[in-house]
Amino acid sequence: MLKKVKVSLRPIVGKINLPTVLKTAILPGDSMERLFIATQVGEIFYIGNGVIRTFLDIRPRIIKLGFSGGRYDERGLLGLAFHPEFYYNGLFYLHYSVAGTQGPGALPSSEVSRQGLPEFFKPNPCDPRTLNLKWINREIQYDHIDTVEEWILQSNGQPQKRRTLLNLRRPFFNHNGVNSLNFSPETGKLVLTTGDGGSGYDPFNSSQDDMEIAGKIIEIDVAKNTFINNPPAVTRFNELPAPIQETLTVIAKGVRNIPGISFQRFYNQYIKYVGIVGQDLVESIFSFVHYKPIPVPQLIQASLMKSEPDQEGFINFGWRGWEGAFPTSIIRGCSANPTLDEKTIAYYNDAVKTSVQRLQPLTSYFHKDQRPDKFGGTALTGVQSYMGNGIPDLTGSVVFTDFARDEESQPPIRGVLAYTRVRTDCKLNDFSVIETDYNFGSQSAYYASLGTNLDQTRLYLGVYGSMNGTDFNQGTVFEIVP
Repeated sequence: MLKKVKVSLRPIVGKINLPTVLKTAILPGDSMERLFIATQVGEIFYIGNGVIRTFLDIRPRIIKLGFSGGRYDERGLLGLAFHPEFYYNGLFYLHYSVAGTQGPGALPSSEVSRQGLPEFFKPNPCDPRTLNLKWINREIQYDHIDTVEEWILQSNGQPQKRRTLLNLRRPFFNHNGVNSLNFSPETGKLVLTTGDGGSGYDPFNSSQDDMEIAGKIIEIDVAKNTFINNPPAVTRFNELPAPIQETLTVIAKGVRNIPGISFQRFYNQYIKYVGIVGQDLVESIFSFVHYKPIPVPQLIQASLMKSEPDQEGFINFGWRGWEGAFPTSIIRGCSANPTLDEKTIAYYNDAVKTSVQRLQPLTSYFHKDQRPDKFGGTALTGVQSYMGNGIPDLTGSVVFTDFARDEESQPPIRGVLAYTRVRTDCKLNDFSVIETDYNFGSQSAYYASLGTNLDQTRLYLGVYGSMNGTDFNQGTVFEIVP
């Protein structure tokens, strides 16, 4: 049984744009860790002696956020990671959606998209065409381009871009991941977590296709120089120049959308935690220790030979056939009884195909949950392990955030903080809500991001007053304290 935990939220900085990444680093020549905050619109700040300072501002490089018909967006500055040797070499990495790359999107235009609203796909189990869609004309039918870049903090204190590692064409505006760049303490490689490309229900089944870059967890060996300054914008591994293929290994597939990866030291190994944002039913957190990554050249070779690469030990989260522990379902209203929902398995064949290979979640929480002490969630926005002693009841646990509690939403909106633990028998575990004492008043409080310091003894929460990245200066970053 998980204990009830109460915490306080201590404001660190307010009136900033939507915070997408919260993590600490020690600046070259500095003596203490600073909290770095990346915002969706393209600013990176750090806190020094209680003062907020600008580290880098790439707003002109970021795609124009929002749509003519709606202001919610999942593009922008999504990833920031500091090289493990940042203190000595000044290297850091960015993932963002590039200015001026707006395209028409991957599905044919409809009334919805003509109004400037994004298109959300829903399969129809009675119409096989909707179950086997292909993304065609990718050179022109895409939404935007995401880039992963290496930067260096020069000795004069000015950051400068060094090289581009990847340029990725994305089919839709959503599911680009967030907190998408983290270094693995096991391999020393840069880990890129990508969503399935967006819309809804993964229309092209990209997350299960070994050649698609979307819907994967990828390691990039940044120690290798590819000598390719501006790589082509691609969607598939086999479209990458060979020197770039050589730098990549794939850890996992079957990802829908993902707020990063967290590593928790356990004796001489690491438990990896991955949160997968759900579709209509459930949000899930997965954990694994052992895995067998597949080098991209090996995946490409298998694809050319039309053979299956050896997937023993390769992690598969199961999407799009599975949403957490459930076969992916479509929810429809019951005409006979308006208060009930009917659930239909959307992709029966996909669910069967991945049923054995997929990893079971560590815990799941639901979009509708009537149980006392639980909550209905909307979208998982952060997963971090906590190794501090400041909040003893949370020591060794995994803390997670949900964007907004679904109470058949009466304003003002509130996000949710919760936690779970790994069970030694590896079975599905329960979760418990963490109560917070902060009074947000009549203001909405969407929980947009979660971060830790280097040794995971402190937790930081990014809160926003609106669900729209285009509504400015409504963000506050808190430290979670006893």
